[in-house]
Amino acid sequence: MPPRNQPTARQVRLGTELRRLRDAAAMTAREVAELLGSTSAQMSQMESGIAGVSEQRVRSLAAHYACADAELVDALAAMATERTRGWWEEYRGVLPASFLDLAELEHHATFLRTAATGHVPGLLQTEEYARAVFTFTDSDLPAGGLEARVAHRMGRRVVVERDGAVAYDAVLHESVLRTRVADRRVALTQLDRILRQSERPNVTVRVIPFDVDGFAGANASMLYIGGPVPRLDTAKRDAPHGGPFLDAAAQLIRYRTLFRKVESASLDPARSRDFMHRLSKEL
Repeated sequence: MPPRNQPTARQVRLGTELRRLRDAAAMTAREVAELLGSTSAQMSQMESGIAGVSEQRVRSLAAHYACADAELVDALAAMATERTRGWWEEYRGVLPASFLDLAELEHHATFLRTAATGHVPGLLQTEEYARAVFTFTDSDLPAGGLEARVAHRMGRRVVVERDGAVAYDAVLHESVLRTRVADRRVALTQLDRILRQSERPNVTVRVIPFDVDGFAGANASMLYIGGPVPRLDTAKRDAPHGGPFLDAAAQLIRYRTLFRKVESASLDPARSRDFMHRLSKEL
């Protein structure tokens, strides 16, 4: 397979997991290359996502590494054979690669969990809300760049709206719902959208009111993306200009724990909807 100029986050992740399996087996790249009739350079390209890898090669490597986790091996083999070119590809060369990587990861997610203490999560945003956020954080964007970002964010919503949509759990702090990124009309429209989305069978929205005791997670905004097996989950901290995808075992444990803490401070879904209905009258 020819080398890639810019591997996606998903392709890089496959290579990373293959390297982790090799490290766990205490084998060097040179030793494995000799077993496969390859070279250390080719191993490096494969483990960095620059070079593709076949399903047969994935299974052969797993056997050499004595990996007994059949579900993980099957998931990695499926990643190796995946050739999806999703809607996000129309933005390649137009938006930063991280935008496309996020959409691809969400497309393949088995579940999505998000905690928000700053802005409404992207998958719940209205077009006007998204435009206001991008305008504020990237004020020097040309009109075309701004509209491409807004359109891409609207496109991401398909993962919670399509047939067989992924389960999506969102925990929102009251400050997120009250902050006017634009004006009162946009805030009300945004709150109405959150309420309507919360009625979907796959979407759960919980709210953390200001008056809840013991919540110290003001910087806990995050997105947690479920993989086909827990080891292939991905976490992402929310930041104005994005943030890295996190996938080390210790990091995943940390963010699973963080989400549980945030969720435990929230109202249940029914009380959260009642809270948002009351808030709409105040806004």
